[in-house]
Amino acid sequence: MKRLAIPVVLMVLAGCSQSSGEVGVALTQYVGALDPGVRTAAAAAGTQLEGMTANEMAFFDAGKDDFEETETVDDGIGPTMNFESCGGCHSHPATGGTSPPVNPQFEFATRGAAADRAPAFITPSGPVREVRFIRNPDGTPDGGVHALFTITGRPGADGCVLAQPDFATEQAAYNVTFRIPTPVFGAGLIEQIPDRAIIGNHASYASQKQALGIRGRANMIASGSTVSGQANKNGNDGTIARFGWKAQNKSLLLFSGEAYNVEMGITNELFQTERDETPDCQFATLPNTDVNTDAQTPVDAISAIEKFTVFMRFLAPPTPSPDTPGGSDSIARGKQLFTDTGCSLCHTPTLYTGNTTSAALRNKPVNLYSDLLIHDMGVGLADGVSQGQAGPRDFRTAPLWGLGQRIFFLHDGRTSDLVEAIQAHLSNGSEGSAVVSRYNALIESEQTDVLNFLRSL
Repeated sequence: MKRLAIPVVLMVLAGCSQSSGEVGVALTQYVGALDPGVRTAAAAAGTQLEGMTANEMAFFDAGKDDFEETETVDDGIGPTMNFESCGGCHSHPATGGTSPPVNPQFEFATRGAAADRAPAFITPSGPVREVRFIRNPDGTPDGGVHALFTITGRPGADGCVLAQPDFATEQAAYNVTFRIPTPVFGAGLIEQIPDRAIIGNHASYASQKQALGIRGRANMIASGSTVSGQANKNGNDGTIARFGWKAQNKSLLLFSGEAYNVEMGITNELFQTERDETPDCQFATLPNTDVNTDAQTPVDAISAIEKFTVFMRFLAPPTPSPDTPGGSDSIARGKQLFTDTGCSLCHTPTLYTGNTTSAALRNKPVNLYSDLLIHDMGVGLADGVSQGQAGPRDFRTAPLWGLGQRIFFLHDGRTSDLVEAIQAHLSNGSEGSAVVSRYNALIESEQTDVLNFLRSL
């Protein structure tokens, strides 16, 4: 007997996911296979790439130490921030991952004499989140991160008095949207995929994509300056950007510098301006220029954001499971169905790096399950925020490697159910709607195979 997966959608409101990030498509009934759940075996992630040199290993280890380090006011954290370390948010299933099962932001909000409170959307068992406001008070587009916490009342911040934003009021006005941390496993391999590979993959299977309403495009600036006679593709150097939920960042260095400033409030070589310039809240000190640089090692001489970058660059991708969940036969069938239904037209299984200078990154397969393009995901996932050429409904195809051990899904972490995440791709205007409809037409055992495959990654 053929048992169809039927999502019954009561309503899809254009502003629904923009208001709170909690619900984009209201599913009141789902008849079909269930998510087998998070793979609980030991994490097959968090290690370094094979083939690294001794020098690369030294930089990787130093970068991991800095990535996991807890920052203080004396280190330059604040005046406003979302947390105190990179590793605290990118921690599951290993350092470099995404939101852990216990949200560290909840405890951090009120630690010691801190004057902050955890907003309603930051809960002990919910995902790590950053908040963006969709509109400014005058109605013009905002889209920027509004930090959750301040240094007020924290050690070393004597005399600083800052208030948290009024998140409750903004939420009631349908003016907030959330983002959760993106995993950075295998990020160096992604960085080394040539533009020509991304463009060539975009052009492949054109008739199948057209039939399913799949378009996609690189996050590029279509007008403005030119590079060698070609349209400028991003605001940094004219090449394809590929990091972040909307593929808004070109490189891992830019990704690191922005996060250091935006998430922890620490100015750095790329982002020199304090995010809050209240005079009584400036405690960062200049580095000691009297140190004996002759005694420094090359690792000591580079900046924190460079160390973060090297750590991410040589962080290996997750290792998929050959037989969990469901067994190897089910996973193999699910992998084939993943292609047959059209999922792989956006979630490209493999791209390749180019002839880079590091042997550990040179001419390697990158089994990321992403085309690194931005796609219109419709009103159900729209967040109201534009970044580069990515509009309010556009998101980068999320790489699926490591999905089996992720707890929270979609850009805002609205669900921990893989089936709900799949169904959220089915909404008015979404390029994923036809593919999800194909998935929903599978019999239950076939859906189980697809879900087992996804959770094996």
